[in-house]
Amino acid sequence: MNHFITLKDISATDLRKIVNDAKKRKDKRKEFSTLDIDKDNPLKGKLLIQMFEKSSLRTRLSFYLAIKQLGGGTITLRTNELHLGKGGESLADTARILSTYGDGFMLRTDSDKKIEEFSKHLTIPVINGLSPSSHPTQVLSDVFTVEEIKKKPISKLNICWIGDSNNVLNSLIAASVKFSFKLSIGCPKNYEPKKFVLDWVKKNKRKIHIYDDAKKAAMNADIIFSDKVISLNDKVDKIKKIKDFKNFQINSKIMSFAKKDVTFLHCLPRGTEVSSEVFLGRKSKVWLQALNRVHVQKSILLYCFGKLR
Repeated sequence: MNHFITLKDISATDLRKIVNDAKKRKDKRKEFSTLDIDKDNPLKGKLLIQMFEKSSLRTRLSFYLAIKQLGGGTITLRTNELHLGKGGESLADTARILSTYGDGFMLRTDSDKKIEEFSKHLTIPVINGLSPSSHPTQVLSDVFTVEEIKKKPISKLNICWIGDSNNVLNSLIAASVKFSFKLSIGCPKNYEPKKFVLDWVKKNKRKIHIYDDAKKAAMNADIIFSDKVISLNDKVDKIKKIKDFKNFQINSKIMSFAKKDVTFLHCLPRGTEVSSEVFLGRKSKVWLQALNRVHVQKSILLYCFGKLR
């Protein structure tokens, strides 16, 4: 049994195994319909319990399809339907019940502490479907997508992020250490990644490049990533933040500083951080990126259940 909470805690070897397994599984799905079960039926009879404290579209759908295609099933819980919190049942007791009924637990949460607490009391694997400090399932899937598009290891590519320093970027930074790729970040001053993230990079003897100029960050990039600058639960002065990011919108001019065959990726939902021309243009592969979540989540589930070969 393995938890999947943050990319920082998982070895580079295991992360590479997950990505390689996803490649093989995706290749074998070409003749299959959406709900057809993989021939090896590796998670037959297994139940994944999903709990969402935050809105979700891609994570919810992709985990539903991932466990189904592996031969298992899923049930989705909302926190307001449980005794957890308002009903007075402790998190430890909830974890014990989940462990009794299910085989795996996927949590999308507004609290890093909560996912850590669950991991202490669960006797089944826990998967982080998103937390305030990281989004590991998204970013590992993005590594898979990059390699599929560029047909080479991500370690040989220049990766660029333009936008806010958020949980997705934290996971991309962790991936840059684990997969050894060059990462350039473009963001306004005062929006750089947090010190604990940068300290971890330094401790692992790697370097990332941070610019307060989007053009410099995009220079010679193979891939340009972004994410919504104003997220749903952002407790900030939104007007000021939008103003601070006005020179960081990814448009055709910014894209022109990257390589000619640059690819644009975005984990969705989108906002004003990217022009429609780029987002819907031929260099954008956002729909493939979203679909690939299913394939990588299947391999993450196999890793968590100790079935990854």
